[in-house]
Amino acid sequence: LPAFRDPKLFTKDQHFHEVPVRIYLPRLPSASKRRAVIFIHGGCGMFGSIRSYEKVCRYIARESDSVVVSVGYRLAPEHKYPGQNLDCLTATVHFLQTAENYGVDSDRIIICGDSAGATFSTSVCQELVNRTDIPKIRAQVMIYPFLQALNFNLPSYQKNAFIPLLSRKRLIHFILQYLNKDSALEEALLAGSHVPESINLKYGKWINPDLIPDKFKQGYKSPPSTSCVAQVYEEVKEVFETTFSPLLAEDSVVCRLPDTCIITCEHDVIRDDGLLYKKRLEDNNVKVTWYHLEEGFH
Repeated sequence: LPAFRDPKLFTKDQHFHEVPVRIYLPRLPSASKRRAVIFIHGGCGMFGSIRSYEKVCRYIARESDSVVVSVGYRLAPEHKYPGQNLDCLTATVHFLQTAENYGVDSDRIIICGDSAGATFSTSVCQELVNRTDIPKIRAQVMIYPFLQALNFNLPSYQKNAFIPLLSRKRLIHFILQYLNKDSALEEALLAGSHVPESINLKYGKWINPDLIPDKFKQGYKSPPSTSCVAQVYEEVKEVFETTFSPLLAEDSVVCRLPDTCIITCEHDVIRDDGLLYKKRLEDNNVKVTWYHLEEGFH
């Protein structure tokens, strides 16, 4: 949708260091500085835009009486990974530095995203934990986040393998497209042939079906063990970077993340990514609010 004239909002299209953004500002004056939401849209890093999330961002701005900054990061595969993360980081840092120009309290800025947008938003939060020259993100909101490419056989990946709109095979297909890789690698990733034993040993303490509550594991079957294929690992080893799989971040980073809201859906192949990140945050004494939609789809 094009920018829509809303009687309750001013809308501005700008660029933050060449990254397009659309800013939604409530028209009514405020007695104090407003809160703000940096919104990063989903779409596997390849779809979606500022325009396609116009109604969502207007709704958030109106209902919360907040300034909303919608980030129009460059899309893959034309713009290669990790360009999407860098665009989101650039736009976020710029807004944190200039928030007061928009009547925003720089201590009350949250970052929010859905699906891949949630991946980018938590990646940005992780990148900023050691920054002392800019205000801190107050909280992050993660709507059915994608957070790891280590294990595609967790309970939710099995249970929802054939659920539309995001089946397990389609997810892996999108991952390979996003990274400009050969789609013939789909079966190898599904089987886990891309994961060396050393990585399994290192991260198995965080990405493990044993960490999923029993009520989410009905019907789960342990997959057969698979040996790593060195060529497959070399081809897709970017998936083990924290900018791609934020669930692999070290505890020294996770413990410094802001308050977090995680939304998961029962009929979602990546449901368990959110459940595992929830546990990681809680184990590191980060305050987490969790909403689970029993009838929800991705």
